[in-house]
Amino acid sequence: MEPTATALYVPGDFLPIVIQFAAALGFVVFAMVVTHLIGPKRHSKVKDASWECGIESKGDARAPISIKYFLIAILFVLFDVEVIFLYPWAVNFRALGVDGFVWMLVFMGLLLTGFFYVLKKGVLKWE
Repeated sequence: MEPTATALYVPGDFLPIVIQFAAALGFVVFAMVVTHLIGPKRHSKVKDASWECGIESKGDARAPISIKYFLIAILFVLFDVEVIFLYPWAVNFRALGVDGFVWMLVFMGLLLTGFFYVLKKGVLKWE
């Protein structure tokens, strides 16, 4: 009787993963300790002030931002990631045949349906 695929793994097989995790954790601890030891020690109000590109910060960092900004960003990521699926389909277009073409039409139809829904809801209007 042949052993199953799950019976072939032993805890020692995961040793490289544990070593890599320990090395990564060790590097993080090492980098934090070294930067703390060799970093600047003199603090003052001017040195500890926040600067953004040489411009003095004004006001509260918790200024309200329109929800439209976040909706546009989420929609961009959503449609951008979906369009990424077109590349492997285009590379394997001939190998997938008519069935692959039909499924891509279904995918594009769903994508365009979502896009037209977003347009109809007016999410992309900046008014």
